[in-house]
Amino acid sequence: MTDSTTMYENLRSQFTAKFNKEPEYFVRAPGRVNLIGEHIDYCGYSVLPMAIEQDVVFTVTNNATSKILLTNTNSQYKDFECDINNLNIPKDDPQWYNYALCGIKGILEHIKKDNSTGFTCLVDGTIPPSAGLSSSSALVCCAALTTMYANKASLTKKDLADICAHCEHYIGTEGGGMDQAISFMAKQGTAKLIEFNPLRSTDVEIPCEAVFVISNSCVQANKAATSSFNIRVVECRLATQIMAKSKGLEWREVKKLADLQLKLKLSLEQMLDLVQQTFHKEPYTKTEICELLGVTNEELATTSLSQNTLDVEVFKLYDRASHVYSEANRVLQFKMLCDGLLQDKTISKLGELMNTSHNSCRDLYECSHPELDNLVEICRKSGAVGSRLTGAGWGGCAVSMVKAGDAVSFLAKVRDQYYKPHEDRAQKILTSLFASEPGPGAAIYTL
Repeated sequence: MTDSTTMYENLRSQFTAKFNKEPEYFVRAPGRVNLIGEHIDYCGYSVLPMAIEQDVVFTVTNNATSKILLTNTNSQYKDFECDINNLNIPKDDPQWYNYALCGIKGILEHIKKDNSTGFTCLVDGTIPPSAGLSSSSALVCCAALTTMYANKASLTKKDLADICAHCEHYIGTEGGGMDQAISFMAKQGTAKLIEFNPLRSTDVEIPCEAVFVISNSCVQANKAATSSFNIRVVECRLATQIMAKSKGLEWREVKKLADLQLKLKLSLEQMLDLVQQTFHKEPYTKTEICELLGVTNEELATTSLSQNTLDVEVFKLYDRASHVYSEANRVLQFKMLCDGLLQDKTISKLGELMNTSHNSCRDLYECSHPELDNLVEICRKSGAVGSRLTGAGWGGCAVSMVKAGDAVSFLAKVRDQYYKPHEDRAQKILTSLFASEPGPGAAIYTL
């Protein structure tokens, strides 16, 4: 905590001034940048993120009662108060405190403690909101770790990651667990390959000549505020079930593309062939899907759809499944290159994988945004070896891999071309464009 002493002392002073008492401890959870592997964690496939310096910090004192009081250092976010034993989390309501409630509820349901201890908390965050750097999941993880500590429970990092991945579903986001896993399992100086079922992490050493630069498109995209994210989840589920049925499997029991691959014992390349054999490239209507699966609209709702996709009438199955299987393969190639297991020139090949990943997100998964595409193109022309969207997309950030010797000129070019011509962006340069090294995971600091 030595490098952040001034910040923590400032938070301590703010807490004391607001609540007229001293805090007892700090809890921190980092944001993350996903280097490659977009929209495949909820399909069961490995991803390759790293934690960043930007974080969410809770300054906390426990209460003698079950009251929870959350206040934010940013005045645009209103205070929130409730009883810890009576939590109400509306679905698809992305108020900042609802994410905290997700983490609190997830821990309480796991530890099953009577008369849970509440807490008073000052919340501070340096992760740009709705930028694809996992500000919402950092809030969830920070709240979960606070609740665990306040209630004297003891959980492993893996347990915490699993709980937090599940409890974000309370707010209506059907994510896959990457954000929560890297938040708890991150280690200073290394990226991580995060694998699922079971959850595990492996260090990935990035080539020393590579620097990663994050650039915010300044287009906010909150995945809990629309159904776009969950539609993609459902499209992947439908593609899985239709291919499973075509292969004579009990399709209702198979919901993830990775699980289907495992059951069929095929390679990723063979799964891509199966996608081409099974689906036409045009979108599928709900009626067509019901006919293929042999179900009614009502049965489809219970076997495959989510609450906020019940009214969706058209689904793109070929494109979504093609993206997932090709992206999963790119993650494996990225790690093998970092491990020195492939003969290609590492930096240029890594950049090529990042570029192809973005193109797939843009064209097959349709989760980019015109301004984000423009930013990625500027980054590539400004000297990035590879550049791609990171996070859910529909706005948010790009991550670019740059040779260390080119970093200064790269930052200047992107600043001049993307930010300075627009007054609103120019005002946000300091928090929107920065290089990052892999940072540490979530932690508790006692006073």
